[in-house]
Amino acid sequence: MTKSEVSQALQRIARGTGIVFIGTVISMFFGFLNRAIIARYFSTSEYGTFNLALTVLSVVLVIVTLGFQNSLPREIAFYKKRKPSRIKELISTAMIIVTLNSVVWMTILILGAEGISRIFNEDGLNLALKIMAFTLPFSALTTTVISVSHGFGRVREKVYFQNIAPPVAFLILILVGILMKFPFTYVFFAYVLSQTVTFLALSIDVRKVKLFEFRFLISLKIAKDLINFSIPLMLTGILGFIMNWTDTLMLGYYISSEVVGIYSAATPLARLITIVLASTSTIYTPIVTTLYAEEKTEAMRRVYQILTKWTFLITLPLFSAMLLFPETIISSLFGNRYVPAALALQILSLGFMFHTFLGLNGLSLIVIGDTNANLISNIFAAVFNIVLNIILIPVYGLDGAALATTISYFIVNILKSYWLYKKTGIHPFSRNYMKSLIISIVLLGLIKILYPKTGDILHVFFTLLLFMGSYFILILLSRSVDIEDIELMKTIEKKFHIPFLGKLLRLIERFVSFTN
Repeated sequence: MTKSEVSQALQRIARGTGIVFIGTVISMFFGFLNRAIIARYFSTSEYGTFNLALTVLSVVLVIVTLGFQNSLPREIAFYKKRKPSRIKELISTAMIIVTLNSVVWMTILILGAEGISRIFNEDGLNLALKIMAFTLPFSALTTTVISVSHGFGRVREKVYFQNIAPPVAFLILILVGILMKFPFTYVFFAYVLSQTVTFLALSIDVRKVKLFEFRFLISLKIAKDLINFSIPLMLTGILGFIMNWTDTLMLGYYISSEVVGIYSAATPLARLITIVLASTSTIYTPIVTTLYAEEKTEAMRRVYQILTKWTFLITLPLFSAMLLFPETIISSLFGNRYVPAALALQILSLGFMFHTFLGLNGLSLIVIGDTNANLISNIFAAVFNIVLNIILIPVYGLDGAALATTISYFIVNILKSYWLYKKTGIHPFSRNYMKSLIISIVLLGLIKILYPKTGDILHVFFTLLLFMGSYFILILLSRSVDIEDIELMKTIEKKFHIPFLGKLLRLIERFVSFTN
């Protein structure tokens, strides 16, 4: 391994991550805007029904795509190295399988909608699912095409047609519905139309840029190999959704859709914490798969450590805001009706930050081809999640649901990190990363003691500014900067032309000298 190999890999990941991050932020912004408008314009019960329908649809979508969204980027990267002549067959086979599977599951969901609505004692869910089921073919094919583009190391399709187009189209349609004073049912039709328009636009764009040429060609051998590799990932995805959405579904079962609506103010906020980690995952797979194919495990380990440290540092301000000022964050975005979800937001933020703290452990297991380790880890976590929700929700309500989810996240990430270390020796705990972690814990503790009460949004902003300023100074004084950090910052400066970054780099280099 050479430092240049690690730096080159990190720089490529950083360039792709920056673009995906911007797209994801835009997606999150419009996604929150959509949710906030629905939450404010309609009742908490109707908002809860929409979230229940979306949850069911998301679980079915994982089954429809068969785990291809995770397996295709890895498989295409391998095929490029070893079987380049068969990439077209791989893509066509995957597209045909997903198309057929989506039609089957669309039919199943329409026929089973009434039974699902009875399970949750929510009459409105019946019609919602029957309408939203028609998004399955379009959403599944959009996901598959974007996964193919990931395998070629592209992020453009994800940003335009996953991050931006669907939420923007949905927002426009929702605003039209509100202006026209359409009933709540219109929201579900708007969602279907937004997904349909997105797929049509993506299809036109793929043809225009000649990303790949679709042929009605299916290879039974490729289909068998792809499905065998992907099925554990599909099951892992289903278990992941169970772990992510059991709290929402069980709150609807044990209490009411109104409580689901209140809880749904905390869950999307907490998931924002993984935004940077998710952005790095898009370009991480093809680049690290290449290192793995070339048997450069040491380079993989170093890339993993530096990348995990950066995602932790970038995510820290957002996590701090949710942990220290949950009432202010929720009331500013959703209104005072949703403030009862403040403690749930704090609890959930710990679980999602722990995932960020340990890095892309699950995706790295996919890279090395060990999909079963992911599956076993998710089975344990999902079982614990269901049991804990059954025990905690009747006693503690939405706070119990949040605690069950957080404990499950701790379990699944510990297991995945253990398997990854056992198989490859890869872990995130470099010396400088641990110093950064200790500094952050101490500073957060001090702020909580000095500023025990929440304030307005301006108070939150200045407190976080003080926190990050102190954090940066302590990082410099403790010499917690790696040479790869400097090289990454130089790449970001060149790519995005950030004016102050050059001066910041010179300041860091004055404080820190690299002797290794």
